[in-house]
Amino acid sequence: MTPLRFALTPGEPAGIGPDLCLLLSRSAQPHALIAIASRELLEQRAVELGLAIRLIDVDPARLPDTPAPAASLYVWDTPLRAAAKSGQLDSLNADYVLETLTRAGQGCLDGLFAGMITAPVHKGVINEAGIAFSGHTEFLADLTATRQVVMMLATRGLRVALVTTHLPLKDVAAAITPDRLQRVSRILHADLVNKFGIAQPRILVCGLNPHAGEGGHLGREEIEVIEPTLEGLRAEGLDLVGPLPADTLFTPKHLEHCDAVLAMYHDQGLPVLKYKGFGAAVNVTLGLPIIRTSVDHGTALDLAGSGRIDCGSLEVALETAYQMAAAQQRGQ
Repeated sequence: MTPLRFALTPGEPAGIGPDLCLLLSRSAQPHALIAIASRELLEQRAVELGLAIRLIDVDPARLPDTPAPAASLYVWDTPLRAAAKSGQLDSLNADYVLETLTRAGQGCLDGLFAGMITAPVHKGVINEAGIAFSGHTEFLADLTATRQVVMMLATRGLRVALVTTHLPLKDVAAAITPDRLQRVSRILHADLVNKFGIAQPRILVCGLNPHAGEGGHLGREEIEVIEPTLEGLRAEGLDLVGPLPADTLFTPKHLEHCDAVLAMYHDQGLPVLKYKGFGAAVNVTLGLPIIRTSVDHGTALDLAGSGRIDCGSLEVALETAYQMAAAQQRGQ
């Protein structure tokens, strides 16, 4: 595969994102990876970590096409708004964080990058700056003018997408409408085909209620909403199995014959995935016109600058972005 170019954003400057970027750069990558970050911040954090990493400034008008050598990192310098200290949040840097995301996302739209990989941001400190921000996913959906996106987490051997994401449990049932279920299922199917190169993806669908409603005795959402909607989608050619009881769906007998699981709500599907692959899982935003993957953990302010962190999730996020870009290339 011809080397491609990817954007890497380090997220919250007081968190472990800058550390991850530096630790990762100890080894050579197969593609040109451009950190959109403050050079000053990376230099400071490298000193804290005792790392000898060569930071290579790049011109956004002439970005490199070849991978950087081991122990070096390409940097598109994006100045901080205030000095950053490990573990200490500062709302003055909210604009900095959003600028890195904008440069990466717009760069993907403009064809500068084959995809973007994001380290964790701190939603609270961005909101404290007076900026309405609910997360990477929503920000990138707005940037790319995307109406509907789907959150999917993946680890080696398991992908789990969500019909609903960050909702109180009491609101979940009402949010599972035929329209939402149709849109999410179509996006999941389309991206498994176009971005993962799976010609005929097989998707297992969880029921909402215990035992998938037990024939209506434990809830009627399966009968009245989920089953009819899935039947209509099957008529379009989607390979959807279910609704199945979630307590038995996540077993080898079922999982070995599927490409993804569609869970109805956050804590139905993600605890299983994180048990299987915590520290080696990736968050993928489906439905965007660009490739975006992210780590599956937070900013870990208490570990910033300590060196006591694991790069596993970022490594999987990179690996997944590379694989998605390659699949997209093959499909063109």
